[in-house]
Amino acid sequence: MKLRGLAFTIALLVFPTGAWANDTIPANHENKPCDCKEGKHHGMSHKDWQAMMAEREQKLLGWVNQYTPEKKAEWTEVLKEKKNLRSQWMSPENSAKREQWKKEKIAKMEALKKQLESGKISKEEFIKQAHGGKEMGHWKTFHELRIAVDKKDSKQAAMLLNQLLEQTKQHNQRMKEKLAK
Repeated sequence: MKLRGLAFTIALLVFPTGAWANDTIPANHENKPCDCKEGKHHGMSHKDWQAMMAEREQKLLGWVNQYTPEKKAEWTEVLKEKKNLRSQWMSPENSAKREQWKKEKIAKMEALKKQLESGKISKEEFIKQAHGGKEMGHWKTFHELRIAVDKKDSKQAAMLLNQLLEQTKQHNQRMKEKLAK
């Protein structure tokens, strides 16, 4: 029950900010709201989410072929490693590690929530610390990449693909560290 309360509190704090941000992201150089499908997967089943992620990966590899073909092999290896690390993390052998990680995350959120309620940190600081400082940069980069591809801006798309490759490598490194604990 505490977890539901915590999730509800976070939702109240984060969603209004996210909704405001969504209205301000331009779809092109005009001041129109973005019409992409980001954030519309809330409530999806696991199977639907997996299908969406597989589709996104295929789209990503298509963009790699188009804008940075010299990095196709590196991308393929990094994505393969990411899938392997995820399946290791989700395996029954690592259920104790996942539970421990979850407990630590909940404890951290409770502590942050108390700091927010007592006025020791701002709402923005709470959100930043709640996300561990990573601020979901890879999702933002993917979003920007989609916009660059839609505009046919090959220079920007290549730069963002390289940035996303580095973020994916960093993600894989964090997963390796979690698994090594």
